[in-house]
Amino acid sequence: MKINSIQNLVVLSLVLILSSCGKNEPQQKAPQVLPFPVFTVGHKTITSYNSFPTRIEGEVNSDVRPKISGYIKNVLVDEGEIVKQGQLLFKLETASLSQDAEASKANVNAAQVEVDKLRPLVEKNIISNVQLETAKARLAQAKSSYNGVTANINYANVKSPVDGVVGSINFRKGALVSAQDPMPITNVSSIENVIAYFSMNEKQFIEFMAAAEGESYQDKISKFPKVKLKLANGAFYEQEGTIETITGDINQQTGTITFRAKFSNKTGLLRNGSSGTVLVPKTFKNAIVVPAESTFEKQGKYYVYRVQGDSLIVKTISVKATANRLYIIDSGIEEGETILAKGINKVGPGSKIKPIPMAMDSIINSFNTVFKS
Repeated sequence: MKINSIQNLVVLSLVLILSSCGKNEPQQKAPQVLPFPVFTVGHKTITSYNSFPTRIEGEVNSDVRPKISGYIKNVLVDEGEIVKQGQLLFKLETASLSQDAEASKANVNAAQVEVDKLRPLVEKNIISNVQLETAKARLAQAKSSYNGVTANINYANVKSPVDGVVGSINFRKGALVSAQDPMPITNVSSIENVIAYFSMNEKQFIEFMAAAEGESYQDKISKFPKVKLKLANGAFYEQEGTIETITGDINQQTGTITFRAKFSNKTGLLRNGSSGTVLVPKTFKNAIVVPAESTFEKQGKYYVYRVQGDSLIVKTISVKATANRLYIIDSGIEEGETILAKGINKVGPGSKIKPIPMAMDSIINSFNTVFKS
């Protein structure tokens, strides 16, 4: 009986201690609901750009090659020099050709003497006309040989085939050059206008042509949108370009189709061999868009927080294009839904917020201000 009494006292003491501790604990406060900006999804017409690597060439780009073999005697221009069509660029050594020309000239003179000697004899019927005609044939052959040698001497003067700018000079004074060399002596390119070549794969080409205005192929080409050029330093070229033509076949090795766009280049900033990126616009009319900063990404998928009352619900979205820090939505959200605009990294699914409605344009402008600074 004494043992039971002691046990009861111990249990009673523990109960009193625990109840006393519970009374001293502070009451847990409810989490504070913070205000967050939200916006209502709507439609917007927006233009995005597809980018394609490009190689740039002068509108006229001509290799300069000699028509005969010979050693370069004089280089009369410098790289980057502006030249005119027919201007002398290089002179080849012609000593051996001059000797051949003298020999050919002597043969012409000898053949002429023979003709002059036989002509009166034929007129007096002393010899037959066959001998004279044979002499005339030898004279014509000698003249042809002489003309060929003098033409080769003239070919030793290598001239510019077009107006333009001299490129790299690959052979200097004393170098032996010929028409069969794989590398030209130099090239001259007309760069007042330049051509940008870029390629699309077959899927991109089909989508591009389907979206182009016009009924016929030529009609579509005439209505193609202007394209932009991004230079190698990341800056945008000041002039827009015009797509002039598309190749008629698909490259079987690369599966691509080549486009040709022309850009004005009066300042000479673009050079033959320049590189860059052509930007082809694509306009989405009445598209649903969301600022990129109002989304988050996990494992290659994009998400937004849809606002329902004061709670946040995660929604998966499908993005089909981007433009100016905006995502053009293919599926996942619809017009009229309310989306969390900012503070993505401060909340989670099920978080409670105090929604502060804002116009989407003001949200976009606020993001642009942040990123410009």
